[in-house]
Amino acid sequence: MNPRLIAVAAAVAALAAATAAPASWAGPKVLDLTHPIPTYKPMASDRTKADMNQPWGDARQFPSFGAPAILSVVKFPTSQGHFDLGTLTVGEHHGTHIDAPGHYINNKGSMEAAGIAPGKRRLVHQLTAEDLIGRVVLIDISGRVQAELDKNGGKPSPDKSVTDFSNSSPNVVGADDIAAVADKLQDGDWLVLNFGWSRFYFQGADFMKHPYINGFNYPGLSKAGVDKLIEVMEARKIEITGIVADNIGIDSGESGRGDDDKWTNSWHAHVRLLQRGLLFVENAANLDLLAQVEDPSKCLLTVGAPKHVRGTGGPSRVMAICN
Repeated sequence: MNPRLIAVAAAVAALAAATAAPASWAGPKVLDLTHPIPTYKPMASDRTKADMNQPWGDARQFPSFGAPAILSVVKFPTSQGHFDLGTLTVGEHHGTHIDAPGHYINNKGSMEAAGIAPGKRRLVHQLTAEDLIGRVVLIDISGRVQAELDKNGGKPSPDKSVTDFSNSSPNVVGADDIAAVADKLQDGDWLVLNFGWSRFYFQGADFMKHPYINGFNYPGLSKAGVDKLIEVMEARKIEITGIVADNIGIDSGESGRGDDDKWTNSWHAHVRLLQRGLLFVENAANLDLLAQVEDPSKCLLTVGAPKHVRGTGGPSRVMAICN
């Protein structure tokens, strides 16, 4: 039996055992780890562009690599009323979303032997249902992040001399953090990284000045953390399913931006881990709730990913079911 399926089956069995508890027990707790996607009506002059003066509901802007989502609604009448039918135009990597391994295409210089194996470079329609569910292993450094923010009144600063989220700081997930959970990791697990960063998500749309991006000075998985995770998987001969983080790109801001404005040596986690077949969930929400669970390893992560052909990712409804 596939080791990943064994891990999923064990997590499901633990959850099932919990549901057999006395009638006074409230049942499994479901945590929604997903940000809502703000939508806008299309511009009258160009229906391929969002009219930012016509949001649906209380839509609030957030930083994104894609354009704002457009929702066009038409009515289909019947004798007793009508159907509302919407057409949604949204980027694959907009909002809380999944990255499939095919999201990043390595050149010869960055391709490693682990990425050459058949089936590693899958797209979203090639992911199995088993890929989208798995046990949680949580790394929570939100306390360290908050301590750094407290130096600036609780607010992030792009100036690293004020709030420092560089790879050399203790305010990212590094090799020691990965080593601390190494013995917990199993085939099929989802490694969830809580930085407490999602609170800054809906605070404007100016990409570089937005506190969520913070001039690419935000917490994430450091280069050393990426390399240590690969070392652990290879030494223990395991393959985790993927990584979830409440930032824009799994990597720390420093790793994401790279050495210069030309993205030199950038996105280290994407370069090394996607070619190994891992999945990413970015812009997760409410990971603090997961950190409050008595034993997060008893939580089952589910990713409601889309299944469109040739997709490199897509907005996803992400939940944790905890007993």
